[in-house]
Order: sequence, then C-alpha cells, then structure tokens
Amino acid sequence: MKKGITNRFLFYLFLVVAFFSARAFVDRELAGGTAPEIQSATVDGKAFELSQFEGKPALIYFWASWCSICKAMRHSIDAIADDYPVMTLALQSGDAAEVKRFMKTQRISIPVVPDPDGVIGRRFGIHGVPAAFVLGPDGAIRFATTDYTSEPGLRVRLWLAGIMG
Repeated sequence: MKKGITNRFLFYLFLVVAFFSARAFVDRELAGGTAPEIQSATVDGKAFELSQFEGKPALIYFWASWCSICKAMRHSIDAIADDYPVMTLALQSGDAAEVKRFMKTQRISIPVVPDPDGVIGRRFGIHGVPAAFVLGPDGAIRFATTDYTSEPGLRVRLWLAGIMG
C-alpha cells in the first residue's frame, strides 16, 4: 500500500514539474523588466501611453477576434477592469474600424488598441494569444503569461504586483 501511494505522489509531482517546465518554455520569450513602451491610439481615437498606468498595478492584455480562448477570458478581463487599470490590444484582428465593429457585435466596452500587424505584440515577445502582462506601480512587468488565465489568477498577480513595489 505504501509503495502505491509513493508512486502516485511521484507521478503527480512529475506532472506538476512537467507542466511548469512547459509553461516556462512557452513563455521564455515574453518581455520582462521594464515594459516596452506603447504609444498608440485606441479604436475610439484616444491617445494611449503605457505611462498612464504608473503608480498602480495594471494589466496589459493581448487578444484576437479569432481566438476562442480569448473569448472565454472576456468576462474576467471586464471584471478586472472594474478594479484595476486595463488596456487590451487586439492582435492581428484588423484595423481600428474592423476591431471597433467586432467590439460592437461582442459588446466589448473596455479600451482597445488595435495591433493589426502585430508590431506591439512582437515587442512584448508574443507568439500567440491570449497573453497577459501584469505591471507593477513602477511600470515593470511583474508577471507575464500566455494561454488561459483565470480571473482569480490575474487578481492575485495584480495584488502581488501592488505589494512588490
């Protein structure tokens, strides 16, 4: 009986290590340290600079209109935007007019910067969406991840970014 429990524990430990190793490999090229500057305009034509978020933890979220995982995260991002500064970027989803039409049909109301050619995304080291970057009050990237991330997972990272300085 004891051997079975030990083998099961080792198996689950292996799965956990394998999962986090795979995540680290996938996310290895994501930007870290000081966030790359974003100087652009939202789909509504309002100027946006990353420096607007200095002094508080914030979320930079890359998504795409064609991404089903992004759609699954939409409500979480909306809820987080009620409590934290959030800027979303529509990666390779068309120009401002196309993204604005998509936003209207999907009832997306949070600010969106279009990134039709993926130029901003490449500066952040993104190879796929969704991608989330949690910034500390100093504008430094504290956490970066790709793929689905839960609302509680993002909230914990934002909270930690706020107390990390």
